[in-house]
Amino acid sequence: MRPIGTAGELERRRRRAVELMQQGESPTVIARILGVCRTSLYRWLGMAKDSPEALAARPHPGPTPRPSDERLRELEDLLPRGARAHGWPNDPRSAQRVAEVIRRRFGVTYHVEHARKLIRRRLNRAGQRPQRRAKQRNEEGIAR
Repeated sequence: MRPIGTAGELERRRRRAVELMQQGESPTVIARILGVCRTSLYRWLGMAKDSPEALAARPHPGPTPRPSDERLRELEDLLPRGARAHGWPNDPRSAQRVAEVIRRRFGVTYHVEHARKLIRRRLNRAGQRPQRRAKQRNEEGIAR
């Protein structure tokens, strides 16, 4: 489990611990003051002997946020072309179709609801749904 604090704060804590140990302070006292285990102190000391940069802050190893602004701009350029340009028989742009375009173009699978939120919130567009026509529809009556 990652300790609480920013990467910079954790780096300062590691460097301070190594500095205090090199000055001859007791590892037990340092561990109590900094709130770490003594084994961590010895591990940091060994890392510092190998390379001083081993104690440097590292970015949090989480997933990269998606989609990037560059991909959003590219998606904005793709959507006005219409659904026919992407292989569908009619033009409405549904969230399911947008998710499919994202999967084909970028290789990233999005849930339909996430694609819908992306269309509404990030691209400021309204999703479109294909309209269904009733079987009993009277074309002649509508034309009058």
